Amino acid sequence: MEGSSEKRTLEECVQEYMVFLEGVKGLSENSILAYKDDLNHLMLCLGRDIDITSVTQESIRNCMSSLTQRKYSVASVNRFLSGVRGLFNYCRSLGYISFNFTKLIHQLKKDIKLPKFMSPEEIDGMCYEAQSGRFLWPERDSAIFEMFYSSGCRVGELTQLTFNDFSSDLKSAVILGKGNKRRRVFFSDKAVSALKKYIASRRRRFPSRWIGGAEYESRIFLNQKGGPLSKKGVWFIVSVYSGPEGINRHVTPHTFRHTFATQMMNNGADIRKVQAMLGHASISTTQCYTHVTSERLREIYDQAFPHT
Repeated sequence: MEGSSEKRTLEECVQEYMVFLEGVKGLSENSILAYKDDLNHLMLCLGRDIDITSVTQESIRNCMSSLTQRKYSVASVNRFLSGVRGLFNYCRSLGYISFNFTKLIHQLKKDIKLPKFMSPEEIDGMCYEAQSGRFLWPERDSAIFEMFYSSGCRVGELTQLTFNDFSSDLKSAVILGKGNKRRRVFFSDKAVSALKKYIASRRRRFPSRWIGGAEYESRIFLNQKGGPLSKKGVWFIVSVYSGPEGINRHVTPHTFRHTFATQMMNNGADIRKVQAMLGHASISTTQCYTHVTSERLREIYDQAFPHT
């Protein structure tokens, strides 16, 4: 017998849960959208009007199987299960169900995928292409690449930056990361130099931004028309410089983040410190970079060990 006498449909429970995630948990917009996608699939799979108490382990496994058959990645299927678990935890806490059976469903085993990263030469190539003036806004784009590379910040964290977020010397900034958690990131001397050149260029292009000191409240990175640069805009910028006319390899904004983390680990940074700099909630997320650095350790071993 369930803890609540009032029956609730799956759709009603999902709607309540989304309000809870947004209003109480304060999840980011991207996280909310991910939950919506996964729980919409659950409703399509089982039916919106099914009683929440009628959902079974087998029906959830069938939903996971349907995702696998549609060529969803292991990570996407596991994310779906995580979202379903969260929903049923919520329902259990309110007494809509007596037991959260989704805890008994195992995640799919992941294939270890090493993060893709760039070499220092490729980073230099991206920055060189930006400085060449052949594309878009050279000063802005060069600053974006240098700041990505030296801080490891996410694309959404970079686009949200305002002047007020920076230290007076521009060598660090406080950013708002996942889960609305703030952390400080740091920038190299090359990044600071590129940022200063961009700021000077921005002032020449859009002098009205300085009226009344309003610039300090605005987003630091602007698009060609003077509006805030979007995440999609950054993705486009990166694709231009990494495309056939640029360094000609597949690069995304996240590739810079992987490159930063790999460089830090290869140069002996403590994994906990790297975790903090990346803003990872779990150390397990950061541990993927230890697989990359183990290759570097093998190189060092082969060079240093006296083979016979």
